[in-house]
Amino acid sequence: MARAACSSVVTALSLLPSKSHHLLRNQFSFSGKSNKFVGVLTLERRCFSSTVSMSLKAGIVGLPNVGKSTLFNAVPNVGIVAVPDSRLQVLSKLTNSQKVVPASIEFVDIAGLVKGASQGEGLGNKFLSHIREVDSILQVVRCFEDNDIVHVNGKVDPTSDIDVINLELIFCDLDQIGKRLDRLNKGKPKDSQSKVKEEAEKSALQRIQEALLDGKPARSVALNDLEKDAVKHLCLLTMKPMIYVANVAETDLADPDKNSFVQQVKALSSDLQSGHVVVSAQVESELTELPLDERTEYLNSLGVSESGLGNLIRATYSLLGLQTYFTSGEKETRAWTIHAGMTAPQAASVIHSDFEKGFIRAETVAYEDFVSAGSLAAARDKGLLRSEGKEYIVKEGDVMLFRFNV
Repeated sequence: MARAACSSVVTALSLLPSKSHHLLRNQFSFSGKSNKFVGVLTLERRCFSSTVSMSLKAGIVGLPNVGKSTLFNAVPNVGIVAVPDSRLQVLSKLTNSQKVVPASIEFVDIAGLVKGASQGEGLGNKFLSHIREVDSILQVVRCFEDNDIVHVNGKVDPTSDIDVINLELIFCDLDQIGKRLDRLNKGKPKDSQSKVKEEAEKSALQRIQEALLDGKPARSVALNDLEKDAVKHLCLLTMKPMIYVANVAETDLADPDKNSFVQQVKALSSDLQSGHVVVSAQVESELTELPLDERTEYLNSLGVSESGLGNLIRATYSLLGLQTYFTSGEKETRAWTIHAGMTAPQAASVIHSDFEKGFIRAETVAYEDFVSAGSLAAARDKGLLRSEGKEYIVKEGDVMLFRFNV
């Protein structure tokens, strides 16, 4: 059985209600003046888990000379980038927070993924250990002409580039599925429950195998909940959400639809159940060298209002079905990342598992209502602060304070 090597651990600082300090005295220090507790927590997220951590991982792949390294030269090898969110600063000013903690996304440069990698070319399949750990794959595709930068295949051809990378991922999945099916066919289930799960896994893998042999990714195969649960431990590469990053020249940023290469990427991303984003790696590289106050002016001169990195992060959130809620107080204002559709207790568990176990209620106010009221007290006086129970589905931008007891 393949190991689900898809975990990451992050450190988070959380605001806790005062009535629970005796329960967590070994982990938190109390500030009587602010009536809040601050502590260091570790949150773990596994492949296809129902919860997520503050730090998501996105693996960057691409053929040589497509702009992969240039795009992320500011975050070489492994780089953690804050998720842009102007709402954090607004909330911080309203609550006089001492610091602001944004959500973050970790970009991992996946080296060695070239044509023939699955058969030992380049770095061989060493890229597997890194790519299995990521939540999504960002495939950088060259969509610009430059005689000074030679394409590895002699010409710019996004369709061919995408096919090369996807074929290597398919080969890896086929190899893993073949080995797993052999084990399932040779083994005997211990009990009826194990038999049901193994039959579901076998059925799912056989259908995925057929799709892969037809050149389609595993994510294109419709699976029921039992089948999804049965195969998740394999962390199949073509099951991971994919975003195609069309890397264009800076002159194409204002109107990328005029670029025929970009049109190819868009069409293919739709066929492959994936997302797509247009960026200019050269522009992103130049932005890192500019002072913050000059970056907006530079982007405006190119006819765009936001960096490609910001667009890429938003696309990743959208593709993964993620959203943000906030906690805000004197100590800090913080963004938390959760899956859309999570209940209040599930959202609370991202801060700490005890929040879900002993959940009582969530004092909640929509971001817009909080801002219009001007403070939590004013929001309460105006009836905008709600007391939500266990069934409440957290909405994008909710500002929350959890009450719990364990």
